[in-house]
Amino acid sequence: MRKINNLAIVFLVLLSACNNKQKDDEQNNVEVTSEVIEEVVLSKADKVINATIKAHGGELYKTANFSFVFRSKQYHFENNNENYKYTVEFKNKDTIVKDIVTNGKFERYINEVLQNTNEKDVKKYTEALNSVIYFATLPYKLNDVSVNKKYIEETTIRNQEYHVVEVTFNQEGGGEDFDDEFHYWINKKTNKIDYLAYIYKVNDGGIRFREAYNTRVVDGVTFQDYINYEAPINIPLKDLPKLFEAKKLKEVSRIETEHVINKTK
Repeated sequence: MRKINNLAIVFLVLLSACNNKQKDDEQNNVEVTSEVIEEVVLSKADKVINATIKAHGGELYKTANFSFVFRSKQYHFENNNENYKYTVEFKNKDTIVKDIVTNGKFERYINEVLQNTNEKDVKKYTEALNSVIYFATLPYKLNDVSVNKKYIEETTIRNQEYHVVEVTFNQEGGGEDFDDEFHYWINKKTNKIDYLAYIYKVNDGGIRFREAYNTRVVDGVTFQDYINYEAPINIPLKDLPKLFEAKKLKEVSRIETEHVINKTK
């Protein structure tokens, strides 16, 4: 009887070992498959943009809560993962205007009184506020579902090496200016955006090229100002750095985010 029990114990041990090996093999297969899937799904453009977002602030963007001044108006953005709240407040003579966009819903207050805003103005004010926050928090939104990314080339500007990534937008979720086209020049050493350019269609259209400066990191999140240059119509975006280096682009404005404050402190 004791001999039979011993054989039974040996059998159970061997069976358990086989089951554990099978589980280990299955787990290894899952891990390998996940790695393979990631390699297949992520394009070169995706990988570059992911590295760029990480360099500029990464996971901190998901709960970022900052205020800043742009062209004498006070802006504030507060992110809570998929939820967000953007505000802009400014004074017009004796009137204080405050616009708020909360998860896509727009509200306008004048002297703290909620206004009944028509649909046309809602779109205009929402786009204006979204645009300022979008540029102030670049490249955070470049992984939105409406964004299409394409790796263009590697290039050199002022003896620095860059990745060039093209960004376009789907009509659904791409906003009023969904048909705009952007190029981003991402420094291969820092993974940060040093230059960007875009073609816009509104107001008879045009082309702009921006050079980043005054780059600073506020509690882990990068903020940059930009010199805004006008470029000739019909020039391919990827050719703009040559005109920039040849000093053939005309400066038209400066995009400056001032008095940046982390509101969580």
